[in-house]
Amino acid sequence: MSNDSASTNNQSEEYDEPTIESDPEEESRADPDEGLIENLVILDPNAVEVDLNHRRIAKIENLEALTCVETLCLRWNLIKKIENLHTLSMLKELELYDNQINVIENLSSLVNLEVLDISFNRIRKIENLDGMTKLKKLFLCANKISRVENVNHLKSLELLELGDNKIRVIENLDGLTNLKSIFLGKNKITKLQNLDSLINLEILGVQSNRITKLDGLGRLVNLEQLYCSHNGIMALEGLDNNVRLQTLDMAVNRIKKIENVSHLTELEEFWFNGNQISDWNDLEQLENAKGLMQHSVDKH
Repeated sequence: MSNDSASTNNQSEEYDEPTIESDPEEESRADPDEGLIENLVILDPNAVEVDLNHRRIAKIENLEALTCVETLCLRWNLIKKIENLHTLSMLKELELYDNQINVIENLSSLVNLEVLDISFNRIRKIENLDGMTKLKKLFLCANKISRVENVNHLKSLELLELGDNKIRVIENLDGLTNLKSIFLGKNKITKLQNLDSLINLEILGVQSNRITKLDGLGRLVNLEQLYCSHNGIMALEGLDNNVRLQTLDMAVNRIKKIENVSHLTELEEFWFNGNQISDWNDLEQLENAKGLMQHSVDKH
């Protein structure tokens, strides 16, 4: 078929089926209930776990019937506001991962909550967590948080995830004596500080920050895993009291010598690639770590 013929046919089709302009008001009236929970799923009043992930839900509402629910999953939706959860007094786990939430609010009635995940949202401030005395795990990674605050009353907290935010200072963690894991990777932190009260901490993640000195860890005698890769740390030091370390990740820093680790006899993993070590004899520092299973050290 020639181009002229194809053009003629296209013109004919356009003539036979003319385009009808849409009415903006009609479009605004279309699907008024789109994104409402009640129109997307039938809720079982006796359900203990409710999965509403990836349903394009725009608003939290009509959950009053869920008198027994303990786990509510609302990941990957279009929710902008935390609301209408006050009747879910039995709730233990709330997942709001990857929505469009700007503010932590309206959670005061969830006194039995143990796990709260509001990662990958648009939150700028940690707030309105009063009364959550049973909270054990708090996930707030990938938000726009610039300060660690309003968490030191969470006495039961065991895990705090604040990675990929805009935090510059480690602070306001006093009172979190039950905290076992804290993740602060991919922030703008320049110094390891204000960690002394975390006497039961086992895992500390501060990779991809702006830290230049390894210190402030002297009171963390129960520390088992330390992740400090992708910083600007100049020397391997400050680990004298961290004798329980099993994993030490110091990859991609500016360290020139492996030293001050011969006392880490429980070490199982040691990551040191991407540094500036020049003497292979430094590896003798690891001879006392009889259980060392994995290590990565490259020579420059």
